[in-house]
Amino acid sequence: MTSNQYLNSLSENATRFGMRLQETISERTREFGLNSIATSAAALETPADEKTHAALRKQLEGSSDRDKLDAMKRLVALISKGRNVSTHFASVVKNVASPNLEIRKLVYIYLLRYAEHEPDLALLSINTFQRDLADPNPLIRAMALRVLSGIRVPMIGSIVVLAIRKCAGDASPYVRKAAALAIPKCYELDAAHLPALIQIITQVMLRDRSPLSLGAVAFAFAAVCPTRLELLHPHFRRLCRVLVDVDEWGQVEMMRLLVRYVRVMCVRTREGQAPPADGTGTETGTGVEKGKVEGEKGIGFGYEEELDKDVKLLLESVLPVLQSRNPAVVMAAARVLFHAGPYRYWLKFVQPLLRLLDTSKEVERVVLVDLIAICKTAPELFSPYYTRFLIRSDDISAVKKDKIKILLLVLTLDNYAAIMRELIDCADDTNDEVVSAAIDGVGICARRIPASVSQCLTALIRMIKSRYDMVVSSAVMVLKNLVQAQLASPVDFATVPGTSEQSPLSIIAHLARRIDDIKHGQARACVVWLVGQYAGADVSPSTSTIPGVLGAPEGMADWAPDVLRKLAKSFAEETVLVKLQVVTLAAKLFVLSPFDRRIGMLTRYVFSLARYDVNYDLRDRGRMLSALLAGLGLDLNGESAEERGGVVLRREQVKLVLFEGKEKTDETKEVVHGKPKFITIDEELPDWLEKGVESSLRDSEDDAPAAPPVPTAISSAGPVKSKGAVGVPSPPIVLTPTGPSTVASGNGAKGQFMDLDAFYAEEEKEESAEEESSEEESSEEESSGEEESGSEESSGSEHASADDVTSAQ
Repeated sequence: MTSNQYLNSLSENATRFGMRLQETISERTREFGLNSIATSAAALETPADEKTHAALRKQLEGSSDRDKLDAMKRLVALISKGRNVSTHFASVVKNVASPNLEIRKLVYIYLLRYAEHEPDLALLSINTFQRDLADPNPLIRAMALRVLSGIRVPMIGSIVVLAIRKCAGDASPYVRKAAALAIPKCYELDAAHLPALIQIITQVMLRDRSPLSLGAVAFAFAAVCPTRLELLHPHFRRLCRVLVDVDEWGQVEMMRLLVRYVRVMCVRTREGQAPPADGTGTETGTGVEKGKVEGEKGIGFGYEEELDKDVKLLLESVLPVLQSRNPAVVMAAARVLFHAGPYRYWLKFVQPLLRLLDTSKEVERVVLVDLIAICKTAPELFSPYYTRFLIRSDDISAVKKDKIKILLLVLTLDNYAAIMRELIDCADDTNDEVVSAAIDGVGICARRIPASVSQCLTALIRMIKSRYDMVVSSAVMVLKNLVQAQLASPVDFATVPGTSEQSPLSIIAHLARRIDDIKHGQARACVVWLVGQYAGADVSPSTSTIPGVLGAPEGMADWAPDVLRKLAKSFAEETVLVKLQVVTLAAKLFVLSPFDRRIGMLTRYVFSLARYDVNYDLRDRGRMLSALLAGLGLDLNGESAEERGGVVLRREQVKLVLFEGKEKTDETKEVVHGKPKFITIDEELPDWLEKGVESSLRDSEDDAPAAPPVPTAISSAGPVKSKGAVGVPSPPIVLTPTGPSTVASGNGAKGQFMDLDAFYAEEEKEESAEEESSEEESSEEESSGEEESGSEESSGSEHASADDVTSAQ
């Protein structure tokens, strides 16, 4: 053999030895789970081709538990990737009774996923599931019930009910929790089992003492019988006390159930007006300030007259839950305090909810929605913390809009300047919806805070010069609403500092002269409506004549006819919304000056264009307005008013129709309809009842006062109960020593103990014997016999009284 052949043989043997050593190590360490990470990674990388499926089927039907376990891991990995592996259902079902615990767990996971799709094959293993309900391992019992309730076959409904009834009384709380979670599945499978399921919940599960299973019981109760809240009467107080020990998911479900129970079955918290400080009974202040109270109970709306003890129990049980690390639990606790508690309890959830804003982006999104609902009712709770709602550059658009809503709700005289600056900065955002919401917020600030009108008008006028259509259109629409509000308001804004040069009519004039720069259709329509509506208002005449501008007739603003001239020139290129407003503008200007030749010519030209437009709404508007103006001499068809016939209106009547028919428009306001509720909660809470149910219905064995300790006598046979009725307190017994006591008998033996009753009974016996001896003057022999009997009794007792000693002497 040459050297090269020898080296090749040596290398091949070394390679084989290394592979065999690796296989041996892998087999030995598999039992200890040292290579579980590598196996799991390999299972996730399993391809889903026909060759792989054939290999998995072969492993599942083999005799090696190791191969079966590996195949099940690969199947579960494929399920986690969203792959369909239902073709292996028959092979997997054969291993449902495997003695290997790990294999059975994976088989149950697989069956939970595909039992609904293969009910016929799953029925073959029902006997195995029923047998597993008696398995010593609680995990196997729970998983067997989960799979049994997951088989969507109505014919096994009775079997599932029996399994639930059996597991409801299981010794393991984990199994009882699985039984509670199986109840909604059984109810969805067949609603005919509702009476049996309600009986299991009320008679077995609600009596459970384990916090681990009570959360699932609350979920099952809400899913099966949400309106049968009267069944919770004897369990309500115990559920409130155990709330803090329930798991986080169960706390959410239990608080959701308890708050509904309180609003239906308990008396609503009565809150009256705040009592005066002097106690005279007079009321001062108006509105919200009238009901505020500051004192030991905190600031609140109304003076708390009465708080139902069961409502208070629930509120006090919820307060510790606010410190939970789970955001869902904190929000559920805040919901209970908000919907069931008085105002002084609302102060408790302010800081916990603010803490959730820094948890994550997803949690922040949900919390903001709830804060909007809370701020609509009590904005003063979060007004001092408005800086927590300032917009960040990395916020998503939905969060930005929600923060803008909250900033507008907590707007006050103290923080309006900072909020105004924040809204103006948001107008430069890249999202059009955020821009529109911010600019609308500027208008809301101007309407709510009169001192901010000057700053708002300055910002809106500057926004009109923007090159972005959305900014311009939103600013114009806000200016339109703001101008209408100012003109309709009795306040003279000329007297407001900083607004003398920004009067409503000067704003309209500025918009009219910039009509060519406004490109957005809706914004242009708003400007045209403002021009037509306020063209006849008294304004100061122009000091100079602008070249190319159509002069205004008497009683009309100088900028109104020029707007009509420009829009009539570009009428064909305008949008339908703008065309409708141009026709209305022409009719209004013609009513203001029916004898001006230039206005009449422009009006006829606009009406003729509208008459032949392709849009039928515009054609109808033109015909309606032309008929309305027939009495003013508007001749479109060469016919006079007399030749046309019919009823015509005078100029004053037409002006009333055009200018005052729709003078005011609806403003954007935040209105709360009905009672406030959390938007994130789908179900709507019921209303409070005028009179709740009797509180005694909620009494239970846990609420019964503890019985006083019964005096017992200690003897050699054990404790002996004293004479008297059980549970009736007896007067205290005071021990007063009257003399020396002997512990042992005369022969030195250890005496027996006696209780107090026996002690006093012996004492009375001795006294009566002494009295009888003195009255009858018995003989000396009888006295000596009496002394002997007394000495015998004292020697048999543990303690001798002073009377015994005296008698013996």
